Amino acid sequence: MIEEFLAARGARELAHPAGTLLAHLGRTRDALAAWGARPALQEAGIAHAAYGTDDYPHALVSLHERPIVAGYLGAEAEAIVYAHCALDRRFSYPRLLSGVVRDRFTGMETQIEHGLVRDLVELAFAAELDVMAQNPQLRRRNSAELRGLLTSWSGHASLPAVEALERL
Repeated sequence: MIEEFLAARGARELAHPAGTLLAHLGRTRDALAAWGARPALQEAGIAHAAYGTDDYPHALVSLHERPIVAGYLGAEAEAIVYAHCALDRRFSYPRLLSGVVRDRFTGMETQIEHGLVRDLVELAFAAELDVMAQNPQLRRRNSAELRGLLTSWSGHASLPAVEALERL
C-alpha cells in the first residue's frame, strides 16, 4: 500500500504547511475522489510530492525509484506524480494551459498533452486548496494570488474543483 511505503519514508512525521505531509497527501487524494476524478488521478493525489516539488523540496523517493512508485500506483498515476513534481513552476505555471512546461530535474522544455494539463490543473486545485484550508496564515497571505492562478485555470478544472475554490 502506497501510504505505508510513504510513511516508511518519513511522510507521517515530515512537517508540511498543511500539517504533516502524509495527512496532506491523503486529503488531496480524498478531494480528488470526492470530485469524481478517475482512479489514476486519485492515486497520483496520494503521492503528488513523492519526488519533492518546486516549492516543497523534501523528496521521499529518488528519481531512480520511479519504478517502485509505479509498482504501487500504476504507470499512469506515477507519470502524473512525476509531471507534478518536475514542474518548474515559475516557468511552467504561466504557460501550463498551452502545454509548454519545463522539467526542473532535467531543464528540458516540453509540450505535454491536453489530458496531462487537465490532470495537473485538477491536482493543483486539490493540493493548493487543502493547504489553504489547513493553514489560515498562508490563506491570509496567499489566497488572492492563488485564487487568481486557479481561476485562470478553471476552464480546465472539474466543476467540483471550481466550486471548492469558490468556497475558499
